[in-house]
Order: sequence, then structure tokens, then C-alpha cells
Amino acid sequence: MSADTAAAGTPYGTIPPASPLPQRKPISLPRLAQLRAAGEKITMLTAYDATFAAVADAAGVETILVGDSLGMVCQGLPSTVGVSLETMAYHTASVARGLRRAQGTAWVVADLPYGSYQESAEQAMRSATVLMQAGAHMVKLEGGGWTAPIVRFLVERGIPVCAHLGLTPQTVHALGGYRVQGRGDEGAAQLRRHALQLQDMGASMLVLEMVPAELSARLTEELPHCHTIGIGAGNGTAGQVLVLHDMLGMNLGKMPKFVRNFMQETGSIKEAMAAYVRAVKDGSFPDNTLHAW
Repeated sequence: MSADTAAAGTPYGTIPPASPLPQRKPISLPRLAQLRAAGEKITMLTAYDATFAAVADAAGVETILVGDSLGMVCQGLPSTVGVSLETMAYHTASVARGLRRAQGTAWVVADLPYGSYQESAEQAMRSATVLMQAGAHMVKLEGGGWTAPIVRFLVERGIPVCAHLGLTPQTVHALGGYRVQGRGDEGAAQLRRHALQLQDMGASMLVLEMVPAELSARLTEELPHCHTIGIGAGNGTAGQVLVLHDMLGMNLGKMPKFVRNFMQETGSIKEAMAAYVRAVKDGSFPDNTLHAW
């Protein structure tokens, strides 16, 4: 490579040198708690590779979720069930490398895929170790009740855990499809019981997916030590998450009700991500009249 080429930047569209961001602090569990205590919403987006992770970080996204949604948006699978632990480790490592090269500050959350933690706490520990060694800062698992001892087992061994209640895509067949969860007194009571138990077991973050907005807001108030991240759960949560491809308008199927196409509003990927961050921070997204149940 010539000096002129090197000076022009890295080849093949790879990650350019990072600009200094002295005003931004690396995201950590204490930093997330500070944001929430200050009343500032936490932003999360999915990313599955180095470049998109670096761009999201540069746009101000605090938490990057390496979601098993990659099975559907990257691999073309009909659900998340077919995603392997090996695949999750590959994409987690890609995201982590992108953030390191771009001197990123984002917190990386990686999904434990279907079948990698259901057998026992020991199996969950082995699987979580694979993802943490790949570069994750936290692992996410789905479900409540039976997951409580697994969460405690992991947290006691130094692995931060994000729980996931409401619509849990890995068990969508048992739920009867992509339906709102927590409706009715019985459903709301069970979801609340599971959420409080997960906080007691040490979960420091909780994704609430397709949960009625009123219930999500009430749970957020009752979970001071577990930061609620909503997706189709209204604007009363401590933060928000969207699948990257959805918020860029690249969904190959029907766009979910809770999604807003930020790419259509801005015209570039980085600007779309920055607009998402601003909208979450200023409370204009989600709009409960449009994006919640």
C-alpha cells in the first residue's frame, strides 16, 4: 500500500481511526446506574459485526446487543431457535473487535442462544464463559421463574446478567406466536413476580418485550437495581432497544408496530442511529400512541 493510500484511510470500507470523544465515559454497570439516576434514558441497538458496532458507538449508543436475532436478519432463519453458541461467539468477537479498533465506549450484551443454558446452571456458566471470552460484558437469557437460580449462579461468579421477559422469541411456539404478554391480572402478576425475583437474584438489566406500557412503567418503578429496556413496551422503561435492521427500514417482513424507520427520516445509517439516540433521550420515541400496547 502506498503512503497516499494509507493516508486516505483504511481500505475496503473498514473502520477508520476514531475521533477523540473526551465527553464520553466508557459504559459500565456503575455508569448505567448513573445515567438512570440522572433520569437519562439508556439506548441499546443490536449489531452483529465490527463496522456497524463502531458506527453505533460513534452515534452515541450506550449498549450494543449482539442478539440471536441475527439468525433471522443475517442467516435467514425462520426464528432464533436455530442459532448456535458458536455463531453467537463469532459475532460477539466481531463486535468487540470493532469497538476496540474504534476506541469505542459501548457496553456489549450477548444473547445466550436457545439450548445453551436450559439444562443447568453449570451449562449456562460454560456457555456464558464462551461469550465473555469472545468480548461480551454481559450475557442475556430469556424467561422467568426457572431462570432465577441460573441468574444467581452466574452473577455470583462475576458474570453480569440481562434478563428478558414478555415475548421471549426462543419460546415463541410455546407462547402461541408473537403476542403481547402480561395482559390481564394473572399475566401481569406473573410477569411482575418473575421480574422482582430476577432483580433479587442479581440481574442488573431486564429487556421487556411486547409488554403493555402501563405494566412496564410500573415495573420500572419497582426495579431500582435492574434497568428495564423496552421494545414494544412503552416509554416508561429505563431505556429502549431496537433491532438494527428494523430501525433502518430493512425488515424483509411486516414492520412491527413498535418500530420507527429512522433511516427514512435521515438518509444515512450513522445519522439514523444518532436520531434514534436523540429520540430515546428526549422521550419522543417510543410514542405510546403509536408504538405501544
